[in-house]
Amino acid sequence: MSMIKVENLTFSYPSNYENIFENVNFQIDTDWKLGFVGRNGRGKTTFLNLLQGKYEYSGKITSSVVFDYFPYPVSDQSCLTEEILQNICPQAQEWELIRELSYLKTASDVLWRPFETLSNGEQTKALLAALFLNEGRFLLIDEPTNHLDAEARAMVSSYLKKKKGFLLVSHDRRFLDDCVDHILSLNRADIQVQSGNFSSWMDNFQRQQEFEQARNDRLQKEIGRLRQTAKRSAVWSGKVEASKIGAADKGFVGHKAAKMMKRSKSIEARQNQAIEEKSGLLKNVETAERLKMLPLTYHADTLVSFADAAVWYDGRMVCEPVSFAVRQHERIVLEGRNGSGKSSLLKILAGEDLQHTGTVSVGSGLVISYVPQDTSFLKGRLSDFAREQQIDETLFKALLRKLDFERGQFEKDMSEFSGGQKKKTLLARSLCQQAHLYVWDEPLNFVDVYSRIQIEELIKECSPTMLLVEHDGAFREQVATKIISI
Repeated sequence: MSMIKVENLTFSYPSNYENIFENVNFQIDTDWKLGFVGRNGRGKTTFLNLLQGKYEYSGKITSSVVFDYFPYPVSDQSCLTEEILQNICPQAQEWELIRELSYLKTASDVLWRPFETLSNGEQTKALLAALFLNEGRFLLIDEPTNHLDAEARAMVSSYLKKKKGFLLVSHDRRFLDDCVDHILSLNRADIQVQSGNFSSWMDNFQRQQEFEQARNDRLQKEIGRLRQTAKRSAVWSGKVEASKIGAADKGFVGHKAAKMMKRSKSIEARQNQAIEEKSGLLKNVETAERLKMLPLTYHADTLVSFADAAVWYDGRMVCEPVSFAVRQHERIVLEGRNGSGKSSLLKILAGEDLQHTGTVSVGSGLVISYVPQDTSFLKGRLSDFAREQQIDETLFKALLRKLDFERGQFEKDMSEFSGGQKKKTLLARSLCQQAHLYVWDEPLNFVDVYSRIQIEELIKECSPTMLLVEHDGAFREQVATKIISI
């Protein structure tokens, strides 16, 4: 057991005028299982890079452990998995790798297959197995659940629960609850450490915000009274000063005016002090404004139907034939293992020409809004993107603001956005589109918890007709009216 100490950490990128971190202080135990939470673009990945010594900063980071980062970069994915894992952990024996993989319910034959042939879940499990075999290391795990199906998430969570000494970035509430014992929260004004899982941290954080809000409300009333008093005093002293004109005893009146002016200044100073006090409140309040969408009503009850539909790749059927229909106001979630064809079924609806058998029937005149998994195509300015997509730019940017975009982001190239910000861009585009059916493929990848809750509330309020693939269990429980296994 040892400590990682962060003292007076201050950092900003050369191109930024504002600091991402300013005089940050905290310490963590290297035996803890830490969940690292915070809104998109707040600096979580930047902080992981600072721990690894990738950037220059002011302040001090003291640690007696070496940091390892997940996902580990694999330069040549055509190599056998065992060869890649041996490069990650040279001292590990083959039997140790097999043991770790067995804990993750993964067959040992993945070791002798090219890494590129492994599924996303198998790749994640293999890399974690090797990294945890490196002794004396503290593991920085950056969003391991993205693109993992529900079963794989539960397996990885169970595995991490048995380990110690890691900092885990994730926005999956259930995943965090199942495997961490401390939370490191990256807030608006500071970084805080708290014992417990995500749910206990969230409860405490909300209570803290309610307390600060109550203090703020009281202070606002006091400021209002001070402003009224200052205004009356200023008028009063002004009248007294004006009364000097033509007065017989100008000395007396002047003295009286000076006293009134001094009192007015004193009240003004109290007001300014109160306003200054206010600026120290609500420093970590996370606002989550209500989002809006305007779904269209279709003229028939059934919008889309699949009859014995199955997707084929390279002459091979990747899923068993499925039959189901999407009806008005249903929110259907497709579940199944990675590679089972869920996303392909959505792509067919979105108009992609994929080989399949069976029948996919789309209602006449049906308008579909599609959010794909892939965000790599996002480049250029938001204004240009809105024009190309034929959506209202003002509404588009207003939705992004509600999803915690700073105004400065609007001038950046979208290729510079974080993974969560890119996903929010596609979600905001979809919310701007009036559609009969919203088809979303893993819409929450990289998206922070607060925005997930915003989207949950929006869907429950507006009841749009939806077909989704999403592995976040808490989100599915809130929004799904039906779950179909592929």
